[in-house]
Amino acid sequence: MAPHGHYVDGDWRTGQGTATFESRSPATRERLGEFARGTPADVEEAVAAAEAAQDEWRALSYIDRAEFLWEIYHELRDRHDELGAVVSRECGKEISEGKADVTEAWHMVEWAAGNARHPHGDVVPSEIAAKDAYMRRKPRGVVGCITPWNFPVAIPFWHMALALVEGNTVVWKPAEQTPYCAQIVAEMFDDTGIPDGVFNMVQGYGDAGNAVVENDAVDTVLFTGSAEVGHSIAEKLGGVPGRDVVLEMGGKNAVVVTEEADLDIAVHAAVMSAFKTTGQRCVSAERLVVHEDVYDDFKARFVDLAADVAVGDPLDERTFMGPLADADQVEKFREYNALAREEGVDVLVDRAELADGEIPDGHEDGFWVGPFVYETDYDPDLRCIREEVFGPHVALIPYAGGIERAVEIHNAVDYGLAGAVISEDYRQLNYYRDHAEVGLSYGNLPCIGAEVHLPFGGVKKSGHGPASAREAIEAVTERTAWTLNNATEIEMAQGLSATLSTDDG
Repeated sequence: MAPHGHYVDGDWRTGQGTATFESRSPATRERLGEFARGTPADVEEAVAAAEAAQDEWRALSYIDRAEFLWEIYHELRDRHDELGAVVSRECGKEISEGKADVTEAWHMVEWAAGNARHPHGDVVPSEIAAKDAYMRRKPRGVVGCITPWNFPVAIPFWHMALALVEGNTVVWKPAEQTPYCAQIVAEMFDDTGIPDGVFNMVQGYGDAGNAVVENDAVDTVLFTGSAEVGHSIAEKLGGVPGRDVVLEMGGKNAVVVTEEADLDIAVHAAVMSAFKTTGQRCVSAERLVVHEDVYDDFKARFVDLAADVAVGDPLDERTFMGPLADADQVEKFREYNALAREEGVDVLVDRAELADGEIPDGHEDGFWVGPFVYETDYDPDLRCIREEVFGPHVALIPYAGGIERAVEIHNAVDYGLAGAVISEDYRQLNYYRDHAEVGLSYGNLPCIGAEVHLPFGGVKKSGHGPASAREAIEAVTERTAWTLNNATEIEMAQGLSATLSTDDG
C-alpha cells in the first residue's frame, strides 16, 4: 500500500518530501502502517491553507462551527472499542487506558461543542450611566497544535476542539510515534465535510513541528510534550509580539503520605500514580514522600505490589502495565536506574529486565520493562529524585516532622505539574492545597486522572498556561473591551473633560 499522506486544504497529499516512516506496535513490533514524513515546506502549505480559510470560518456562528465537532463526538462514541484497541496497539497502553483515551477525547469535544451555546463575554458596569461596556472575544487566527504520543487521541482534541469552535483554523503536527491514531482523527475531520483549510494535519518529526513554531503566520502554538522541547519553544516565542504559546510539559511529581493517612488509599493511589501508562504520563509520580510513622508498613505493601504488578499484552484486560513506547524510553529508563545505584540508593524492586516467562508469547521484540523502586533519605543533590524519567522509576523518601516538611521536599524540584496528598486530617490536606507548587493537586486520590472541564497545566518548568478547558480560551482568542455610548452627548470617565475649546473661545 502507498504511504498515508498529510491532510492539507481538504486534500490528502504525499507532500513535497520523499521520505517515509513506519508505525510499529511497541508490544510486538508489528508494522501498523507507513506514513509520509512531512517537511517544513509541507507545513508552510498547511499554514497558508489555514490562513486562507480563516475569514470564512470565523464568519460562521459558534453553533455552526460546533456542528462539525458534534459529528466527531458521535463517531468517537460509536467506535469506542475499536479506537481504544488502536490506541493500545500503537502506544502500548493497556486496553482500559486505550479506551479511556477515546472517552476523554469525546468528553473534550462534548465540552467544547457544548460551550458554543453557553454565554460568552462579560458585561462590565461603566462609570457613566449612559454607557454599556462589555468584553468580547475574537479568534486569534491560525493555531498550531503539537501533541504527544501518550494520549494520541485525547490531547489533540484538548487543543483542536476548543480552537476550532472559537473560530480559529488549525495546523496539527501529531507525534511521530502514533501516526496511525492521527490518521484516523484526520479521517474523522474529513468525513465531517469541514471547509477546506480549516483543519490541516502534517505527519512527521521534530523538523515539521519546528516549522509550525517558526512560522510567523501561526498566531498561537499549543504544545504538549517534553520539557526540553517545550522550553526551546518558549525561548523562541516568549515575548514575540502578536504570537502566543501554551506549553504543557513534564514533571517530577510526588505523592505525600502523612502519618494520618489511610494506608489502603495511600498504597492504591501510589501504585496508580506510579505505574499506570507504565509511568509515561506527564502527571505520573516518581517520588513517594512518606512519614516515618507509617513508612515501614507502606513500603512493605507498595513493594509487594510493585514486585507483582501485571506487565503484559496491552490488549489483555488482565494487564496493568504495557511496554514502554520505544527504544529511547527504554534507554532513558535504564540510564536513570543506573544513576540511582551510582548515587547510593537502596534498590527494593528491579524488574527492568523482565524474565522470559513474564513476556507474552509473540511479544519478545517489544519494549518490555517492569517497575524499578528504591528508597533513599532526602538529599537535594540526588539527580535521581530531581530529574524526570518518564517511566516506572519510583523513589520512596521517608520524612519526619509535620506536613510542612513533606511539602518542602515535595516542592524541591524544578517542576510543578501534579501531586497528591493522602491524609485523614483536613488541616494537612488544606496545608498541602495552599502550599504545594503544582498546577494539578489531588487529595486522597492518585495524581492522575484529569477531567476535561478542569484546567490542565503546571507551574515552574512544567508549563505555561493550561492546555485545555476554559482557561485555554485565553490563548486562542483575543479579548476586546467594547464601550458604547447611548447618550446624545459625550461624557468621559475619571472626570475627563469632553469640552472642546478653540482659539475663538
